Amino acid sequence: MLQQPHTKYRAFAPIGLKDRTWPDAVLTRAPIWLSTDLRDGNQALVEPMDIARKMRMFEQLVAIGFKEIEVGFPSASQVEFDFVRKLIEEDRIPDDVTIQVLTQAREPLIARTFESLQGAPRAIVHLYNAVAPIMRTVVLGMDEDEIVALATSHAAMFNDLAARQRHTCWTFQYSPEMFSGTDLAFSKRVVDAVTAVWNASPERKCIINLPSTVEHSTPNIFADMIEWMHRHLARRDGIVLSVHPHNDRGTGTAAGEFALMAGADRIEGCLFGNGERTGNLDLVNVALNLYTQGVSPELDFSHIDDIRATVEHCNQMAVHPRHPYAGDLVYTSFSGSHQDAIKKAFAARREGDVWDMPYLPIDPKDVGRSYEAVIRVNSQSGKGGMAYLLESEYGIEMPRRLQIEFMQVVQGVMDVAGTELSAANIYALFEREYGLATVQALSNRVLEAQADASVLLRGQLHWEGALVDMQGQGNGPIDAFIQALQEATGHRVRVIDYHQHAIGAGADAKAAAYLELRVDEAQTLFGVGLDADVISAALKAIVSGLERATAQGRQGAQCTVVPA
Repeated sequence: MLQQPHTKYRAFAPIGLKDRTWPDAVLTRAPIWLSTDLRDGNQALVEPMDIARKMRMFEQLVAIGFKEIEVGFPSASQVEFDFVRKLIEEDRIPDDVTIQVLTQAREPLIARTFESLQGAPRAIVHLYNAVAPIMRTVVLGMDEDEIVALATSHAAMFNDLAARQRHTCWTFQYSPEMFSGTDLAFSKRVVDAVTAVWNASPERKCIINLPSTVEHSTPNIFADMIEWMHRHLARRDGIVLSVHPHNDRGTGTAAGEFALMAGADRIEGCLFGNGERTGNLDLVNVALNLYTQGVSPELDFSHIDDIRATVEHCNQMAVHPRHPYAGDLVYTSFSGSHQDAIKKAFAARREGDVWDMPYLPIDPKDVGRSYEAVIRVNSQSGKGGMAYLLESEYGIEMPRRLQIEFMQVVQGVMDVAGTELSAANIYALFEREYGLATVQALSNRVLEAQADASVLLRGQLHWEGALVDMQGQGNGPIDAFIQALQEATGHRVRVIDYHQHAIGAGADAKAAAYLELRVDEAQTLFGVGLDADVISAALKAIVSGLERATAQGRQGAQCTVVPA
């Protein structure tokens, strides 16, 4: 790279629109959408779509709700021509959808384009020619007058050819190619000349499409250019003002939104931003940006994963995992602090509340995503993420201090493995750590009320490989069991805290018990029990904690300190 880039590159000159109004504009309705996936997107593919893939993409665009779809460049190849004919001859175009085709300003190509549209009920024919200084002087070798004559002579040809096919409802579109690199006065001159040829009026509107063929400037400057044209174009009431942003600077979405604020009525782009070089404007971004502001985009992305799969198949290109709204990871938090905030906000939210969720600008369910992947656990995660997964997938609602304790177990595994843990992985660790599958209930249990309001508990417990007879008396089943345990095993257990809740409902419901225990005045740790019977769940939790304490004792473990 150059140390002094100004010797080679020039800053894009601002427009100087001192009384611009677009910065204060608010988008309150959807624009007219034009998908160019089948034309601009297709021409940018390493392997352009065959007819079968084009048809699948067309049907997906219709299902999403696009009413204007640029279906191809019929003069460019036989496949393009044949696809347009297939749509028309097989009556594949819904009554509320208008197809659009593109042609350069060359007589044989225009004639071939109109030939492809014979029998179409409705069609937009899109004419373009280059107008930028670099194209005029270096590529075309024309002066400004010749460029205007080129545009108007071919616009007139549109009138003549359309008159020969009177059964089609025609709309004409003109793009001054490389508008983004052309001085505004000349852009206006060319556009005004074309709209005069087409006699644009409120009753016979044409589309003027202003492309940032190459994104040269910051998006605010492009917005100024659009507002200037919006104010100064002749026959503005006979024009649908359209924009076609590209993404060379990575600001295509911003440029498109600013352009709509600056007076554009219509916007062209591709699903997930496919297109030449860095791509076209991403229509999914703009549509769902509107949605998150409470504005209906009038496009349906309720099943965004299915849409993405179709686009990936048709384009033979993957959508990035971090792509806004659609990527595999865009609703996922690995960070512990993020996970904790999301977990708390989900717990506080009530059905019907306005969506206000940390780190989630849109409800994943609105685009067909589950909450399963909102939180995922890796070495950067905290207790909140792990707890969220166990609660959302398995109904385990751990108290905070148990979360802290168990996270040490999870973190130990993460430090060794270094890979992501799924909800199933974490539950398997939880099950193993707390003996959920191995701790057995007190068999042959008898619970008797005593005259002094205490209870007597008798039964048998599997302890260290033997079946031990137990009996204890206390002010409740837990207290009686602790007394019996001390007598049978020699271990003194004291309950510090006790939490219990139900998992599921009806005949399949289970009780989950979480007891924080002090064992032999040396170790503080948790035990967990699950059982269909509430008392059995609590007794299992005590045995779970005692077994963990004795196992740690055998390993020479020190007192486990659980911070407050």
